[in-house]
Amino acid sequence: MSLQTHQLTKSFGGVRAVDAATVTFQPGKVNALIGPNGSGKTTFFNCVTGMVKPDSGTTRYRGRDITRTPAHRIARAGIGRSFQLCRIFPRLTALENLLVAVRAPNLLGQLVPARQRTDLARARSLLERVGIEHLADAQARDLSYGQQKLLELAGVLMADPETIMLDEPAGGVNPALLERIGALVRELNAEGRTFIVVEHNMDLVMSLSDHVVVFDRGRPIATGTPDEVRADPAVLEAYLGV
Repeated sequence: MSLQTHQLTKSFGGVRAVDAATVTFQPGKVNALIGPNGSGKTTFFNCVTGMVKPDSGTTRYRGRDITRTPAHRIARAGIGRSFQLCRIFPRLTALENLLVAVRAPNLLGQLVPARQRTDLARARSLLERVGIEHLADAQARDLSYGQQKLLELAGVLMADPETIMLDEPAGGVNPALLERIGALVRELNAEGRTFIVVEHNMDLVMSLSDHVVVFDRGRPIATGTPDEVRADPAVLEAYLGV
């Protein structure tokens, strides 16, 4: 089932950051959400994932209304996300960051040796998958920004989400690590995970995406394949300034 919003709206003071946005993302695909700065993309992400409560409208996932569901329950329902600015624990090691990401909800669960061994093995496996296994014992604050982005993605994967929402994964990342992030998205998508990616790097968007949604002033103004969106006059005017 896809993730859908209907008339989703969020205002801050007199400014409508998200304005009656009705969007359907394609399951099993790499969806991109693009638009000018201030067009409401991150606020839209925050509404969908329960970080902020919308003023009106609905969000449905797998056919279920999750509009008023707390963020931690949305995560357990199968939606993982990263943030525009990395949310990591700088004084913990890379390995410890991943273990914290799947901390058991009660003390008893945290003390079960089998769970501890399983989580540790999964954490090491994911550090290897994103290419930073050699940094397992390094404090997160000592990693480069691109490596921190990879660490954050590994933390998202610890919960094994079906849908992954990435907020500007290319921001501040050098070309080599950017290529690694792109390859990971392709690999994970090939395994059946749905992606929704907010990104300003148009080369990355056009090379990765199957389906693109363009926001302007808090609402979608165009949807389609990368080629369709690239040629849309409304997009050229709002996003590219043509």
